[in-house]
Amino acid sequence: MTSHHSKVRSYADIRSFFYDGMTLMFGGFGGVGTPPSILTHLIEWGYLDLTIIGNDTGFPHIGIGQLIAQNRVKKVIASHIGSNPIAGQLMSEGKLEVEFSPQGILAERIRAGGVGIKGIVTEIGVEDPYLNKGKEILVANGERYLFESSLVADVGIVYAKKADSFGNLIYDKSARNTNPLVAMAADITIVEAEEVVGIGELDPEEIVTSGVFVDHIVRSKGVDWEWVWEMK
Repeated sequence: MTSHHSKVRSYADIRSFFYDGMTLMFGGFGGVGTPPSILTHLIEWGYLDLTIIGNDTGFPHIGIGQLIAQNRVKKVIASHIGSNPIAGQLMSEGKLEVEFSPQGILAERIRAGGVGIKGIVTEIGVEDPYLNKGKEILVANGERYLFESSLVADVGIVYAKKADSFGNLIYDKSARNTNPLVAMAADITIVEAEEVVGIGELDPEEIVTSGVFVDHIVRSKGVDWEWVWEMK
């Protein structure tokens, strides 16, 4: 591995990129594909008042839901929170602001942020008072559409099966989910990779995310899934 091009860092190196009140975007679906070791360190570091953007809120002891369970999050933008009863309870008590966005629309809003456009126009939710609350409604060709703003974040955390030291990424089957979109839509993208190889060691045809979107890489410490599911 050539150190000159390497983006591989220690967990201590990435700590300074996180802070109270930040907006954090994460890949993953129900915890699968969400970087476990980065989350472990975020919990340890103790940051508060986070705004998080991702598909869902995981479970109380799995994925991003751990931050919610510890009252570290003030706002969530997600497609659902049903798998995390703590998130639902906090929302009902007015302690957690939740903005729901249909899954496909959420993914497209993140993609829009990644490619630098201001938002998307869709008919989905235009007549739904819950989904269109506070959002602009546009008229084109005699039809009403909802304007959904793009989503970006201060930091995006991404989980990859394999990375080279420049940040080119390969994912593990369905754990890929929204990770490629998140990698594009954050000011700083930090990847947790199960394996890190040298530049040139990945098959170019297998690379999903280009290293141009990646700022830093940490090696995953893994996760004890048996313990996680026992906690669930």
